[in-house]
Amino acid sequence: MTRLDPALDETLLSRIEDASLNASAPPQQRWLDGWLIRFNPGKAKRARCINAVAAGRLPLADKLRLAREVFDQAGLPLVVRLTRFTQPPGLEQELAALAYTELDDTRVLVCHPLPPRAPRGLPPGTQWVQLDAATYAQAVGLLRGSPPEQRAAHAERLLMSPVPYFGYAIQRGADAQVLACGQFAREADLVGLYDVFTRPEHRGHGLARLLCERLLTLAMSQGAKTAYLQVEADNAPARHVYAGLGFVEGYAYHYRQAPAA
Repeated sequence: MTRLDPALDETLLSRIEDASLNASAPPQQRWLDGWLIRFNPGKAKRARCINAVAAGRLPLADKLRLAREVFDQAGLPLVVRLTRFTQPPGLEQELAALAYTELDDTRVLVCHPLPPRAPRGLPPGTQWVQLDAATYAQAVGLLRGSPPEQRAAHAERLLMSPVPYFGYAIQRGADAQVLACGQFAREADLVGLYDVFTRPEHRGHGLARLLCERLLTLAMSQGAKTAYLQVEADNAPARHVYAGLGFVEGYAYHYRQAPAA
């Protein structure tokens, strides 16, 4: 299990939260009285939710009404992301009292500082390939079984991201089948790992760890000193891989979804 490290500096964690918001920024977003509202039609909830960055001035009922109009127009459920940095601190309790359902317990894992890693070779018959944004979104979307509209929205978000993404895959040479893929987004000395996925029939053979090692080595060559990623709290296999790479828990977040209108 990934252990909680109380020694992680609060300022570092705050920078990581900012970096993750920048890296997940979709073109479909706007500000509402301290709320960063995102309404991208893709799969990732972090790109189609409310981030309560500042307390604002409007009453909560008014803000929720205005926000619901945005999500209704986009054909999306109203979802609020809640972290240790959410403002005001009592927002969680207010949403719970309004019967907002809790979803997706997620952990932000941090590796600080990044250790040097000796490069390892790929398994026989495989190759290391870089994928552009559109190709990457299609590749990982097909592996996940995402519908075409979600893959298109993912590609759009990657192409228009204010923080450049670099996507790579371990590919079988014989037929170019993607066995595992992942990407990183670096901002200054912080790097986030995103969309790490291994084809189900190839899990348990160390591909995810090998992929992440290579991504982190590339990011370090560009100046990264600290890495972060998000993982579902109950995803024990992934957490085991990340713990072996030196990641520890930084903070948790989850979502609350509005009851049906």
